[in-house]
Amino acid sequence: MRLALLLALAVPLAAASAPAPAVAAAPVFAPTRFTVEMVGTGPDVILIPGLTASRNVWRPTVAAVPGYRYHLVQVSGFAGAPARGNARGEMVAPLAEEIARYIRENHLVRPAIVGHSMGGTLALMVAARHPDRVGKVMVVDMLPQPAELLGASPGTIRGLADTLRDLSGTPFGRGLIDSAVRMFGNDQVENGKSDPDVVARAAHELAITDLTPELPRIAAPLTVLYASPDPSLAATADGVYRDAYAGDPAARLVRVDGSGHMIMAEQPRRFAAELKRFLAN
Repeated sequence: MRLALLLALAVPLAAASAPAPAVAAAPVFAPTRFTVEMVGTGPDVILIPGLTASRNVWRPTVAAVPGYRYHLVQVSGFAGAPARGNARGEMVAPLAEEIARYIRENHLVRPAIVGHSMGGTLALMVAARHPDRVGKVMVVDMLPQPAELLGASPGTIRGLADTLRDLSGTPFGRGLIDSAVRMFGNDQVENGKSDPDVVARAAHELAITDLTPELPRIAAPLTVLYASPDPSLAATADGVYRDAYAGDPAARLVRVDGSGHMIMAEQPRRFAAELKRFLAN
């Protein structure tokens, strides 16, 4: 009887002293328009690849320039990654906003951002629209008006861009988009299988984008690497980039001779040297 009485008293006492169930924590921000793989330790550097490209384009660079915590971005819908948040609607500007939110939510203190091609457009957008979040920016072979790489302007190329977007679901349209990607050399590295609709919408948005008016808003130091495959056209390339980035007079413009669009793949030693200089300053 005494044992039964003690047990009867012990059960409610134990229940009263047990800790209350833990309240579920609010979900941590998880990007839907891209994923991130972190490599290394040190100051934060965000690496953004170009149209259709995999984050793997940066792996030789990461190995060549240690001493940093690299955030390797993979855009959803490119290189075999599921489209997720990029499955419909506008994507380039919202993608830039999500990168800015990634910086804020993960408490990154003014990280460096390096972007190639479309990644360069994204880097410029983040730096211009969230100047307090970015420490420094490197743009690799991209102009504030991406259409200017084709010798066009957003106004003159809009019709073609609209057609490519509207035909993205057809074999003909996909062939045109693939040809455009190959023209910029993105087939030299691993691309995987990109979602044709995502690629078409991204290409359309890039074609009609003009960040020239936003350049003065960039507070972070800006370095621009640009390719010059033909020595006879080096002076022309200098003029194009000088005029394009005139809105940021402090921008450091660096011509890389003997390289096509994929500077980090075609001139890896030169690119690594320039990245080291950029990150060290």
